[in-house]
Amino acid sequence: MCGITGWISYERDLRNEAPTLDAMTATMECRGPDDRGTWIDGPAALGHRRLAIIDLPGGRQPMAVEAGGQSVVIVYSGETYNFTELRAELASRGHRFTTDSDTEVVLRGYLEWGSAVAERLNGMYAFAIWDGRDRKLRLIRDRMGIKPLYYSPIPDGVLFGSEPKAILANPLAERSVGLDGLRELFVMVKTPGHAFWSGMREVEPGTVVTIGPEGIRTDVYWTLATREHADSQGESIAHVRELLDDIVRRQLVADVPRCVLLSGGLDSSTLTALSARQLAVTGEKIRSFAVDFVDQAKNFVPDPIRADPDTPFVHAVAEHSNTVHQDIVLDAESLTDLDARRTVIRARDMPAGLGDMDTSLYLLFKEIRDHSTVALSGESADEVFGGYQDFFDEDARRGGTFPWLVKYTENFGDDMGLLRPELRQAMDLQNYVQECYDTAVSTIERLPGESDFEYRMRRVCHLYLTRFVRFLLDRKDRLSMAVGLEVRVPFCDHRLVEYVYNAPWSIKSFDGREKSLLREAAADVLPRSVYDRVKSPYPSTQDPRYVIALRSRVADLLSQPSHAVFDFVDPATVRRLVDDTGSGIMQASRRGLERTLDMALWLEMYRPTLSWS
Repeated sequence: MCGITGWISYERDLRNEAPTLDAMTATMECRGPDDRGTWIDGPAALGHRRLAIIDLPGGRQPMAVEAGGQSVVIVYSGETYNFTELRAELASRGHRFTTDSDTEVVLRGYLEWGSAVAERLNGMYAFAIWDGRDRKLRLIRDRMGIKPLYYSPIPDGVLFGSEPKAILANPLAERSVGLDGLRELFVMVKTPGHAFWSGMREVEPGTVVTIGPEGIRTDVYWTLATREHADSQGESIAHVRELLDDIVRRQLVADVPRCVLLSGGLDSSTLTALSARQLAVTGEKIRSFAVDFVDQAKNFVPDPIRADPDTPFVHAVAEHSNTVHQDIVLDAESLTDLDARRTVIRARDMPAGLGDMDTSLYLLFKEIRDHSTVALSGESADEVFGGYQDFFDEDARRGGTFPWLVKYTENFGDDMGLLRPELRQAMDLQNYVQECYDTAVSTIERLPGESDFEYRMRRVCHLYLTRFVRFLLDRKDRLSMAVGLEVRVPFCDHRLVEYVYNAPWSIKSFDGREKSLLREAAADVLPRSVYDRVKSPYPSTQDPRYVIALRSRVADLLSQPSHAVFDFVDPATVRRLVDDTGSGIMQASRRGLERTLDMALWLEMYRPTLSWS
């Protein structure tokens, strides 16, 4: 895992721009604390920050080879889990390697197959290759969008980076946010290709973006395709388990300490159990970590999406799988600490709106980083296997909008009322969401003879896998890389995603419950309590002291009526939120307070131009 950045300019010699490239590269230091490197030649400038995971001494970047008398150079972020097999194949074709890193395998794979090397990779990756032979840059991103990659066209080339902050460090970049960026702060929709910042684009998952003197071309090498599923229920369960065993084995490979993120749910418990079983063969124990909050058990009150606290289930799995376990217990003070919240906002380059759930995830990762460099996460299993309530809610199934938005306000509260009326009107979220939804469903293929119900469920699954999960993957990547922790997501292996996506809903939910395929595939390694547990999302503190501290922070803002945040949010509404001590504070009011505080901090840090006229 690393951070990459660069600048292509066909009308200037970038050897004169080394200080700017250094500044762009420096923004990626948190992603790559172990090493830095830059490479400049004429129109091309590449920067890299390294987090050393495999071949610690030999994987320095930018990495270059000579071909046809010209340099071919790569900056690479991520992991290729099948690099050993690819290395053997390339060696049989005459390639000679000077390192043991997966980066060199990808680079030499490009020499052999061109951009089609991406089709051979199993992993999470975002990389850029400058090919001096045709003076073009290729930006390539993994199939599921696990690793981020952004670019900003300029008149004579492009700026790019793992995160927007790398691009924004270049004076040519526009530091402004328009309506589309603001809209996606308030709807959980990750529109493919959109970036929060104006003038910036995201390399879409499964895509190659080629930049040359003639302009920019985009080619798609992978999409979530519809195929016949011929396996029976029993065969499907067995194949899922076979895939999971192989995926976990591959993703446990590292030359640094590893661990698992354990929530006590089906997803993370399955990965923990399988990891523990595989490492036990070599006499190792897997480390596991869980997030918890002070007095969470005492304060816990069930809500529509969380029936019980995580900790009892976490401990049951840790004991069952004999892990070396540690709870990371957070208090209200740490969750409202302004430095922590600033770090979260800087990591995400925007005020994403998840409040304590973002801050607690960052603090969890920060603590883990003192013990491990690689962590396995259960992220995306709900999207792959059908784990959310929406999959079983008739209103959500019926269509017409994104399924997670049907009961979003009921579950999380409505914070749109926080905004100034003229901004709410300009955002026109209802029409925006409808247009996004219509575009998303128009690409979904239907099998010949597929029933109306099965096709409706295919749409729900497709939307979660191509829209919703990308929001979560971006969150996970940014907050983990803010502390230099590599988080791997086994459930995003494209082989598993393709297989389960095409399994009929009647097989995915054969027992009438969520994630039936996964539950049965892992039944032999799970405690019964976890096998029977109902889905519970990432936890949120219920400590009343958190809301009290939040009110105090926002009250301080109200004492600064000229603060830029009040060009965005309505001060009278914010005052009511601060004064509200009723039961609603745990939902809508609390969310509005978090939004206000995070927006204010973001405006102070980034000083963007906001445009919604």
